[in-house]
Amino acid sequence: MINKSLKQLGAMLQAKEISSVELTQEYLNRIDRLNPEINAFITLDKDKTLAQAKNADAMLAAGKASAMTGLPIAQKDIFVAKGWRTTCGSKMLETFIGPYDADIIERFDSVGAVNLGKTNMDEFAMGSSNETSYFGKVQNPWDRSRVPGGSSGGSAAAVAARLCAAATGTDTGGSIRQPASLCGLSGLKPTYGLASRFGMIAFASSLDQSGPMAKSCEDMALMMNVITGFDKRDSTSLNREKEDYTRDLNKPLAGLKVGLPKEYFAEGLGADVATVVQEAIAEYKKLGAEIVDISLPNTMLSIPVYYVLAPAEASSNLSRFDGVRYGHRAKEYGDLMDMYCKSRAEGFGAEVKRRILIGTYVLSAGYYDAYYLKAQQIRRLIAQDFENAFKKCDIIMGPTAPSTAFKAGEKADDPVSMYLQDIYTIAVNLAGLPGMSIPAGFAQSADGKKLPVGLQIIGNYFDEARMLNAGHAYQQVTDWHIQMPEGIE
Repeated sequence: MINKSLKQLGAMLQAKEISSVELTQEYLNRIDRLNPEINAFITLDKDKTLAQAKNADAMLAAGKASAMTGLPIAQKDIFVAKGWRTTCGSKMLETFIGPYDADIIERFDSVGAVNLGKTNMDEFAMGSSNETSYFGKVQNPWDRSRVPGGSSGGSAAAVAARLCAAATGTDTGGSIRQPASLCGLSGLKPTYGLASRFGMIAFASSLDQSGPMAKSCEDMALMMNVITGFDKRDSTSLNREKEDYTRDLNKPLAGLKVGLPKEYFAEGLGADVATVVQEAIAEYKKLGAEIVDISLPNTMLSIPVYYVLAPAEASSNLSRFDGVRYGHRAKEYGDLMDMYCKSRAEGFGAEVKRRILIGTYVLSAGYYDAYYLKAQQIRRLIAQDFENAFKKCDIIMGPTAPSTAFKAGEKADDPVSMYLQDIYTIAVNLAGLPGMSIPAGFAQSADGKKLPVGLQIIGNYFDEARMLNAGHAYQQVTDWHIQMPEGIE
């Protein structure tokens, strides 16, 4: 049962083959057994979770159910949830209880989905390995000595270990897609503005976007139908007609033009990852897709641009955590300034401090034009690269990450090496485009472990349905997305 899709589980609930309470309890039992080692969840509240499951069963009995009613979903701990501890993976918010629901929480509640708990994450979503969390690192279910990716590593590990039916994540520079690749699941970052950011604790406001993490593209399409929609509380939310993201899932791929950026297959890409990605692209040829060579010439500039803009926005967003209104406050201090300094020094981890310092520096009077303004100009050039590419193709494909999951601690002392893990994903956020990762196969580590490899699919603005169609077609002729790590049955 734990490997069934959301659609299959929904059909079982509708047919009364199982109740939501029974299904939810099955996942809670698995969390009790496996989470102490994997550390995918930060906060559980079984009473709240089972109460939601009982309400879902009542909705099912009354014939008021939707496709997601009764399905147990894990929520990344970046989303404020009323009555739930919401930490963002930080000591700064260790004891913070949400006073309201984020838009995404409201949307899942409104359709009767069940909140299993809040998943672990890199502190304030800053990281690519889920090692910066105040609540401890998350282990990759495929190899417990390796990282699951970040910052949505807890959500990725929870789905991979079948501790939930699906999960939510957020993506600022690849934080849904990279952990999806490293943990062997499907993850999608929608077009910027399609999903409300209300109630999402901000990292970089012009880049952050929530999205689904699930076993398959069909599952993600069902979740996208819930997640997306206009929200007047978010000034960046797009007011456009609702879509049914399942509508094109079964369309044939004949004539689909797939662009392959030469920059994504150059130096820096692991040979084992390249082989798997090329095999996946060969499968698309068999499905009728036409392969087109393209160029995204400013790809290599996306990392320095991102690490100017994202820290700049973070330094502004995180200034609210000062020990005054909410969050951690130092126990001993002299005056107000001393309280600010000690509270922030104690409450933030090393990576968060590093990015605040960088962001404050590039926004300072003497360096704004040299760094921040220049980065914004190059950001526009990166978006133009994609505009030119989409004149030649319908979607873009390539690797999601340059390597498979690396050992925990391997890159902890080398921030630049860690930042390069997002080399293929960051440009998508800078341009505001939709992107997703789907399982494409496995590479073998030196010690004989089978490690997942992700294929990235990038679409033009609002082209999520076409991307999901392409991913679903591939998942109909392969079984990578339903394979499970050893030892989690």
